[in-house]
Amino acid sequence: MLEKLPDAIGHALHEVRAGLDKIAFNTIGLRQGMASIQISSLAFADHAPLPARYTADGEGHSPPLHWIGIPPGAVSLVLLVEDADSPTPHPLVHAIAVDLPAADGGLADGALSDDDDEKGVHTGRNSYLRTAWLPPDPPPGHGVHRYAFQIFALGAAHEFSASPGRDELLDALKAHAIASGLLIGTCERPDGSIKIGDAVPSGAAPAG
Repeated sequence: MLEKLPDAIGHALHEVRAGLDKIAFNTIGLRQGMASIQISSLAFADHAPLPARYTADGEGHSPPLHWIGIPPGAVSLVLLVEDADSPTPHPLVHAIAVDLPAADGGLADGALSDDDDEKGVHTGRNSYLRTAWLPPDPPPGHGVHRYAFQIFALGAAHEFSASPGRDELLDALKAHAIASGLLIGTCERPDGSIKIGDAVPSGAAPAG
């Protein structure tokens, strides 16, 4: 959807960003045990671009994730994916999953992609109010967006609502989080006519 925005809008908003300091990982006040959970993906490396398959330029699937190092005192895990560079006051929420098993494990490719109660994962609301993965869709010309895949271990039971939002999740994290992990994936649209993966390398002559 945002790929149709004029480049001028992205350039005008280039310095307007929520900021990495506003993602949950950096705001809930968790210090002891911070980043003790290792979260990774077979689809992309930390701070590397997300393949188009997992963005609005492809199938829009949620990427596969894997985590290890869950502390013994954990009761459950929650996952929060936020866009730290959205031109909004707070990071844009791309996915929430709660009540995940408190053990080393992960989510398969596409596990969060559908608004489907049968998918077996207790999902919360993204910023578009859907209980599904919101594929990255940065404005053309706005620069690189960093998508923070954040996993948290809760040390006490918490009863979440049917489709918790960001505020509810943050309250639970501030009260019960005992460990966390962070993985960053990136996405960028240089301009409205270039899709992810199609950009011409700097200094290279365009094909013609």
